[in-house]
Amino acid sequence: MSKSFKQTATKGIFWSGVERFSVQGVQFVIMLVMARLLSPSDYGLVGMIMIFIAISQSLVDSGFSQALIRRQDRTEADNCTVFYFNTVISALLYLLLFAISPIVAEFYDVPELCGVMRVVSVVIIINALTIVQKTILTAKIDFKTQATASFIAAVISGILGIILAFNRYGVWALVYQQIINQIISAIILWYYSTWHPKLMYSWLSFRSLFAFGSKLTAIGLIDITYNNIYPIIIGKVFSPADLGYYSRAKNFSDLPSSNLTVILHRVTYPLLCQIQNEDERLAIAYRKFLKISAFVVFPLMCGLAGLSTPLITILIGEKWLFCSELLTIICFTMMWYPIHSINLNLLQVKGRSDIYLKLEFIKKGVGLTLLVLSISYGIKAMCAVGILGSLISLAINTYYTGKIIQVGFFRQMHDLLPTLCLSLLLFVSTYSLQYVVSSACAQLLIGIPLGMLVYLAPCYYFKFSELDEILGLLHIRK
Repeated sequence: MSKSFKQTATKGIFWSGVERFSVQGVQFVIMLVMARLLSPSDYGLVGMIMIFIAISQSLVDSGFSQALIRRQDRTEADNCTVFYFNTVISALLYLLLFAISPIVAEFYDVPELCGVMRVVSVVIIINALTIVQKTILTAKIDFKTQATASFIAAVISGILGIILAFNRYGVWALVYQQIINQIISAIILWYYSTWHPKLMYSWLSFRSLFAFGSKLTAIGLIDITYNNIYPIIIGKVFSPADLGYYSRAKNFSDLPSSNLTVILHRVTYPLLCQIQNEDERLAIAYRKFLKISAFVVFPLMCGLAGLSTPLITILIGEKWLFCSELLTIICFTMMWYPIHSINLNLLQVKGRSDIYLKLEFIKKGVGLTLLVLSISYGIKAMCAVGILGSLISLAINTYYTGKIIQVGFFRQMHDLLPTLCLSLLLFVSTYSLQYVVSSACAQLLIGIPLGMLVYLAPCYYFKFSELDEILGLLHIRK
């Protein structure tokens, strides 16, 4: 990578990381406090309706944000068109969710869901008002402004959520926390943003952006629906408490995996778009991003899997202990998410949203088949087949990246194998502690440095290039 390209990537990763992990760190601490004040059922109730919120958010965006980022010559008409489209669609979707909320409550046989859904759905409209601002900032690799808005919103809404939970507001503490978070974030982004909508709308811009974005919308809908199939089935077949256990386990696994995936996607996509027509340079940058992401994510997820029991016990209490069993399994699915994201980024960079859409149909079909076969065996089996589904999806994704820039499955696995082996060794060493050390605190105090030693010592000894890259990004020299 050229010096300027690398500097831009470094700056983008740093501020995107600050934005994600500062916010998620605050939200994680708040979640720990609220999880002790609220019950698994409270979290389960919110989890039951999140698919409707997520699908609505995807429809509001309609892939326009990715289309705007990819367009190097975007105009004011493009931005305004997207803004007004987002606003109108969000209002219509809110009215639809308001109308169907009694049906959703009846489906789950939980009357309280009707009111909860009608109130929390307001976040769809609020979020729509900031999509263009966020897109413009992302295209400029400016995550510092987004970090400021997200952090302040997370702190204020989190404090409010804790106060409400302490005063026995139950599920409504979670609802009001989400709404206040979105309101404060929107206010700050509008205050700091240099772009504000003008009274213009272009059907030509709409058709041009929609041609690319509509396929991404379909992809997003498929992905969101599939990812929320688990909460739907668990909430319907099992109980709100079981869904609460699952949602907390997913939340813990998301902290390292999904956040790093978002960081990498937001930084690598606009950067790779800049060199989309230089295949040789694109392949070099692409492989480097893959190796660095695996070097960071694999050990984090394996360590989290190995220490899930003492971690859950200490942080949110023994009433959540079943959550740790699910977390151990889910980590081995989530560890591959950044690799999926970078592979799929390439298809978007090359403008092949048609192939992207085709792959989503194939992968989700495989995943649903595995899920249906596992339901009768319980929640843990449902989580376990996710690992197999993720590996099959990886093989499918890498087939096309291999055709486009000759970096296929076997080359990627060759690049990632050393990191994967060391990460699995880290898991075995930390997971085994529970059989020789009885205290949860002792397991964590021993497990964390042990895992770091098991992973980093061989990396240093065998001179892993990824370690040098990470140290270079941090401006550290051996």
